[in-house]
Amino acid sequence: MYDETQDDSQQLTGSLLLAHPHLKDPNFASSVVLMTRHEDTGSLGVVLNHSTGERLGQLSSEFYECGLGHVPVYVGGPVNPNQIILAAWKLVPEKGQFQLFFGMEPVVAQSKMQEDPDLVFRAFKGYSGWSEGQLLDELESNAWVVVDVDAESISSKDGPDLWRHLMMEVNPELGLMSMVPDDPDSN
Repeated sequence: MYDETQDDSQQLTGSLLLAHPHLKDPNFASSVVLMTRHEDTGSLGVVLNHSTGERLGQLSSEFYECGLGHVPVYVGGPVNPNQIILAAWKLVPEKGQFQLFFGMEPVVAQSKMQEDPDLVFRAFKGYSGWSEGQLLDELESNAWVVVDVDAESISSKDGPDLWRHLMMEVNPELGLMSMVPDDPDSN
């Protein structure tokens, strides 16, 4: 959970933001955002659970040429949706660390893929960004729930299931709220 007594940049960078069940912004409803940077001047992350259903090879044959054609593509956020951001991660259990490679060039991603078959690769169209103070204001208004990265869950679950699972883990009451359908009449 978010702790205002800690240095914000230390606590938010490398964490997950879970959209509160009452957050209805279509860009972020039911979202899990991996925070890659949080500074006084602004914040940056990518939405982990909004798949486009595409693979990199469908976007450009160049990705097949470097062995990345099979990598799934996600909507990283509403900012610069024409930009492709490559990321890979894994849990290093013996160190208790989450290892993240973010913003890789295709050649670097290809090399990492060959070096370490345990890495989970994703591509993101765009990113999520917040201007100075904006994210802290959203946190104060309870739009987001901050949690530590659960590498196993973000590697094995997807879509709304990932969001609901993490929500249930952090707070069963919020987890139950996450099960409520968007349109109660369709229940």
